[in-house]
Amino acid sequence: MPQLTLVVGSKNYSSWSLRPYLALAHTGQPFQEVVIPLAVPDTEDRIARYSPSKRVPVLQHGDLTIWDSLAICEYLAEAFPQAQLWPQDMAARAVARAVTAEMHSGFGALRQHMNMNLRARSPGKGRAPGVAEDIARVQALWNDCRGRFGQGGPFLFGRFSIADAFYAPVVTRFVTYDVALDAVSAAYRDAVLALPALQKWTEEGRSEPSIPKYD
Repeated sequence: MPQLTLVVGSKNYSSWSLRPYLALAHTGQPFQEVVIPLAVPDTEDRIARYSPSKRVPVLQHGDLTIWDSLAICEYLAEAFPQAQLWPQDMAARAVARAVTAEMHSGFGALRQHMNMNLRARSPGKGRAPGVAEDIARVQALWNDCRGRFGQGGPFLFGRFSIADAFYAPVVTRFVTYDVALDAVSAAYRDAVLALPALQKWTEEGRSEPSIPKYD
């Protein structure tokens, strides 16, 4: 099988890199990682060696290059169907794609004011206009998915899926900024935090050098 290589940014900060990492780890396939520190003088040049968009993440599978976190996850779902990265039920799969797409394109206030920082603890910070509404919407999504599709496991659609990979960085933000959650959302947060792949990523991210721009 061709070599899989995932190129990511600094793990402490790069939420977009975390998403396909979790999906790829879930497939059980061996892969190599290239971690490129963000916000240093040669960051763009180093990323450009791998990514035509000059952004991370990017996946190389043999001679094939796929960029964008959602495109990578969709590719993994097709390349490794045994991993069942999308729900098997058509209705559940449609909703999973919808909530994933909403995360991919939305929640601008939450992204801007509660950036991912695995090492930090900043309770009470980031409460800018629009953030409370984003937090409420995330919890509503989690409650709806768990209530309608969560039988058979602790994740949004029971089994781990791409949707969980996309909301995992939000879970870490809620820890960093000490966001109070309802009971269903808190239980889901804890299930995501217990993922071995997320724990490994977090440990490695916390050991990276600090980047003042993001701290």
